[in-house]
Order: sequence, then structure tokens, then C-alpha cells
Amino acid sequence: MGVRVENTPEKMIVWLSGEIDHHTARQIREQVDNAVEMLKPKRLCLDFGEVGFMDSSGIGLIMGRYRLIQLYGGDLEIINASERVRKVIQFAGLERLHVLKEKEDVNAGKSR
Repeated sequence: MGVRVENTPEKMIVWLSGEIDHHTARQIREQVDNAVEMLKPKRLCLDFGEVGFMDSSGIGLIMGRYRLIQLYGGDLEIINASERVRKVIQFAGLERLHVLKEKEDVNAGKSR
């Protein structure tokens, strides 16, 4: 699982890649939480464009980041989720939080 964080004046973008399961969710959570707590962005965008698999651990990851960003008065957006990941998010009922956004340009701001 790869995690890359970029902070801009408008938002913090976290690019995720690989699989999100019980083996990787804790590491992702720690990296994202540390960045959020240090920078306190008004908008946190989790980019799922390169996530091939996600189980219920990914739902916990999303919910925890949603609660954390709310503490700082910010908003969470899930962007570039594949159809498979979108279905997991929808089955969990997270669409009621209005965090799942339409696809964005996956390459915007990327420099690997």
C-alpha cells in the first residue's frame, strides 16, 4: 500500500494505491492522521484512483478520517474511486455522508 500526501492552500490530497485491508489500514490511518493533525486542512481528499481492492477496513478508514476532519471544521471527499470501491462504499451506507465525489483528473498534481 502506497500513501502520498500533498498539501495545497485549498486542500490536502492523499493518494492511495494498492489494497486496503486489515493489514494496511492501520499504516494508512497513522500517516493520514499525522498529516491532518499537523496541517489541519479545511478539505481532505482521499484519492482512491490506484486502489485495486478494499474491504471493510477501508470503510473504517474513511469513517475515522471523516470524524477527524470534522473535529477541525473540515470536509472529506473520496475521489477517483473505481466502480468496485464505490460499491463497497455505497453498500456501507456512506453515500449519506456525501463524501463520494465523481471522478476527477487522476493525474492532477501527481509527480511520482
